[in-house]
Amino acid sequence: MNKLTTTLFTILLTVCVSLSIHAQKFGYVDSQALIQEMTEVKEANANIETYKTQLQKKGQEMVKSLQTKYQGLEQKRQGGELSPKQLEAEAQQLKSEEMEIAQFEQDSQKKIFDKSETLLKPIRDKIQNAINEVAAENGFDYIFDASLGVILYADESSDVTTMVKSKI
Repeated sequence: MNKLTTTLFTILLTVCVSLSIHAQKFGYVDSQALIQEMTEVKEANANIETYKTQLQKKGQEMVKSLQTKYQGLEQKRQGGELSPKQLEAEAQQLKSEEMEIAQFEQDSQKKIFDKSETLLKPIRDKIQNAINEVAAENGFDYIFDASLGVILYADESSDVTTMVKSKI
């Protein structure tokens, strides 16, 4: 019985030692701090904002044109220049233009999103590749993003933000 206990204790000790030798290494990075410092992000955001402004301007022009047409139709109606059938036909045409404007606004939102993805995806990929390199070079098993607020505690020596920044 004593020999069995000694053998089990030895096996248990061996397992514990081997597990501690293979302890996982964790690190964290503040991706928002990295993103805010990158000139590529500032340039991409400026391009996206310019594109957004262009689309908004075009949309505003379309709305202004439609409002002018509605006012013209109202004046014709008040002046008795149109028959009820003509009035209905023109009103229907303006409703159609209204739907086109709504579709333009939806398309604009999609275009802005697509432009953002096109410009920002290479930057996100660049950051991810830098994180992957730091993890591989320094033996990290996991790197968390501190900007997402999921880390409850972290030793500052685990912060790999500066290492990732040097890779970008």
